[in-house]
Amino acid sequence: MPASRPVLRDHLFDPSGGLVYHLRAARHRHGLWAPFHAQVATWLADWQADRRELVIIGPNAGYALPAGFLARFESVVALEPDPLARWLLARRPDAARLRFDRLDCLSTPDGLARLAERYPHATILFSNVLGQVSAPVDSWAALLSRHLTSHAWASYHDVISTDARPSRIDGCTVTSPESLDATLARFWTGRHITVVDHETFRLSGSGACRYAPWQITRKRWQLVEWAENPLQA
Repeated sequence: MPASRPVLRDHLFDPSGGLVYHLRAARHRHGLWAPFHAQVATWLADWQADRRELVIIGPNAGYALPAGFLARFESVVALEPDPLARWLLARRPDAARLRFDRLDCLSTPDGLARLAERYPHATILFSNVLGQVSAPVDSWAALLSRHLTSHAWASYHDVISTDARPSRIDGCTVTSPESLDATLARFWTGRHITVVDHETFRLSGSGACRYAPWQITRKRWQLVEWAENPLQA
């Protein structure tokens, strides 16, 4: 018998999501989070994604997605385990073409392969979820390279978290490979800082990546990376 597909199970309590995240969003999305959300809007506006089918992984309630983004696509499928987030996302004005799937593509070594099989022609967006969820084997960079090379995909994700305020808060693009320390030095200039490494640095390999700090709470910062695998010719 073929192996059963892992099912995305509901959760409302999670250290980086669920009710905690909704409360943070209610407090900060129009204040502390606004500069970072503006960066996400710029990244998505520049993203040359296929306009037909989008699969979005971990969108939560779409707090970071700019108005009208979902309407760019003829079909949108979301994989989101938070039932409150699904309820809020479905009520966005641009969600008329949205539906939900219960495939859990992040918890098993073959999850991304199952995602690619189920949606062979879709563009895929990982919405600040990789790095919040640890790779089940190897690394997310290896799994993406192994299973999604034939798909156009993009991901914005936490690279590190820290209590240290950055020296610059505007985003930048890094066009050639460099070390994580070198990238951190672009934002925390001339300083040694203590970080939590989310193990997501340079998910697209040697391609250009964009970075921006995100002040997620009054005392906590994250450096977020935008990486993508462009449409194949």
